[in-house]
Amino acid sequence: MNSPLGIEIRRVELHSAVAQQLIHALDREVQGRYPEDGSYFSRLDAEEVAEGRGGFFVAYRNGEAIGCGAVRGVEPGVMEVKRMYVVPAARGQRVGQAILDALEAEARRLGARRLLLETGPRQPEAIALYERAGFTHIPLYGEYADSPHPHLSTCLGKDL
Repeated sequence: MNSPLGIEIRRVELHSAVAQQLIHALDREVQGRYPEDGSYFSRLDAEEVAEGRGGFFVAYRNGEAIGCGAVRGVEPGVMEVKRMYVVPAARGQRVGQAILDALEAEARRLGARRLLLETGPRQPEAIALYERAGFTHIPLYGEYADSPHPHLSTCLGKDL
């Protein structure tokens, strides 16, 4: 998928080198924002993003990986956005929106009628992106509802 911004979005394997590089950068950044024990949920399994079940996507510009994101099934008709990340040098250039658009398209292709996601109050730029894309605040769900730090989770949802 190509965007008018010169961004190419490609499906990649979760265990690929490029995916792992971006995920490690994401983990370092988020763990820096949320150092509290038990406050960061980073689990995403390869089978959850296998073709027909979900997907892991990487954004490229001029051949350079500049961001990533995934969707996985939660229940019939509902998918969850996971592992959204844009490298610092590419922020503010609509890369996150391009990734989110690709994730929404994949979710629709897989029959989802609703998207959910979790972020946190220390990520106001992420919350702003999701709100601009039509997501609204919802109660904590799944593993986030049982978090030892519920005040560090912000859950959002969007009907497709």
